[in-house]
Amino acid sequence: MKIALAQLNPTVGDFDGNLDRILQAYRTAVAAGADLMLTPELAIPGYPPRDLLLRAGFVQRNLECLERLAASVGETGLVVGHVGRHDEGAGRGATNSVSLLHRGTIVTRRDKTLLPTYDVFDEDRYFEPARTNAPVPFRGTRLGLTVCEDLWNDEAFWKDRRYRRNPAAELVAAGANLILNASASPWHLGKNRVRHAMLQSLAGRCGVPLLYCNSIGGNDELVFDGNSLAFDARGRLIAAGAGFAEDLVVVDTAASVPVEPTDLPDEEKLHRALVLGLRDYLHKCGFRQAVLGLSGGIDSAVTAALAVAALGAENVHGVALPSQYSSSGSLDDARELAANLGIRFDVIPIQRGFEALKTELAPVFADRAEDLTEENLQARLRGVILMALSNKFGALLLTTGNKSEVAVGYCTLYGDMCGGLAVINDVPKTMVYRLARWINRDRVVIPESSITKPPSAELRPDQRDQDSLPPYEVLDAILEAYVVEGRPVSAILASGFAEADVRQVVRLIDLSEYKRRQAAPGLKVTSKAFGVGRRIPIAQRYREG
Repeated sequence: MKIALAQLNPTVGDFDGNLDRILQAYRTAVAAGADLMLTPELAIPGYPPRDLLLRAGFVQRNLECLERLAASVGETGLVVGHVGRHDEGAGRGATNSVSLLHRGTIVTRRDKTLLPTYDVFDEDRYFEPARTNAPVPFRGTRLGLTVCEDLWNDEAFWKDRRYRRNPAAELVAAGANLILNASASPWHLGKNRVRHAMLQSLAGRCGVPLLYCNSIGGNDELVFDGNSLAFDARGRLIAAGAGFAEDLVVVDTAASVPVEPTDLPDEEKLHRALVLGLRDYLHKCGFRQAVLGLSGGIDSAVTAALAVAALGAENVHGVALPSQYSSSGSLDDARELAANLGIRFDVIPIQRGFEALKTELAPVFADRAEDLTEENLQARLRGVILMALSNKFGALLLTTGNKSEVAVGYCTLYGDMCGGLAVINDVPKTMVYRLARWINRDRVVIPESSITKPPSAELRPDQRDQDSLPPYEVLDAILEAYVVEGRPVSAILASGFAEADVRQVVRLIDLSEYKRRQAAPGLKVTSKAFGVGRRIPIAQRYREG
């Protein structure tokens, strides 16, 4: 059977736009001689719709689009992801479903069995799971229709399983001789290798071809990478979709030959993911341009380079906001970066505004010495100016803080945290350096001094990040162990880190939750990001160790 995998980039709630994408891909699949086309999970409403699923009108619009889509389907079948309605008594009112459309009708529907409710997923909040799932006959083949998580519980691959059932194995036992999977699997570093190994193992163990169609695009914090995969009955890769781009892959399950898997360096995958997530967030929210502060440091430089790659130089506005503590080298680096990128660049000093504020506050502050308060005043002045530019020109303000800073609260509420999207707040500082080097692989985009000079917020004379924090190599390793791996303090200490460093970093991570809760949404690119996938109370007194 010739099956087309339609790797699509839907927008949540854009029913007409999503329908157009599906139909355009379908027409291409028909022209290519496909017998059947498969879309990603929830291709009609977009994924994840979250609490929009609690609105009856949203579900109804999605079902109306399903009917319209069915009327356009001819001899080439279409398996499409959508929201179903659960009308069989108690339970949630919706299902996460796929339907087979053929010759103008909805032939049958199958619902998702395994509903992920961990990390960024909340599907048990909305969907009723399938109790049974039988193969679907189509053109002499018995199709096993599954949705995303239904393939992520094979006992031969996973040591720790979240569910009792293995829907793919159940379908093969019931007579399915081809497994199709409609997926919306968010990307993070390392995900491609795990996904490939898991699907390869499952196809070989089940002894039937397995075709996996994944969504692409950015939706809020999540980035979907595509990289759809097709395996034969021996678990050999026979086709793959593009990474981080829409694609249509036609697979002949009877005649395909094995192909070699390809992979990219982590830095390149990270760059593609961030560019895609930034572009889609901005455009899907109705913006065309972005503005950001350029400090001359590495974080704002990397963010600006990502913005140009995503939006084009003509749509990015960089602004330097020097104070009396800013070095001339930092301003030079910001100006050089803007020239290298070809973006608009303005300099708006904050010194006079800072002095005016200190004068106004002097009677209230009395004889108190200057401290962190005055440092934060500078950051907040910059935030006020950048938000004014955002308002005046209708440009989305991008924040430039990295994961290491956000983790330990090395950032200022209503200052450098002001903005609509935190582009690199899930990228640790050490990875920011690697990403900068990758951006500079062919020519100097980011000034060398921005990469090599000691990082500093430049809010007081001769300030350096490591005056307050451990070296970033140490900080990031502790951050990975504590937040991503979930290891207790005792285990981290046993790894050989200095006790003072571990206790300082863990304490700062725990104390900074209130800041992170008020931060702009950020793009998730690691297996555990701050934000939607990590839910720690703010008002709590539990401390590790």
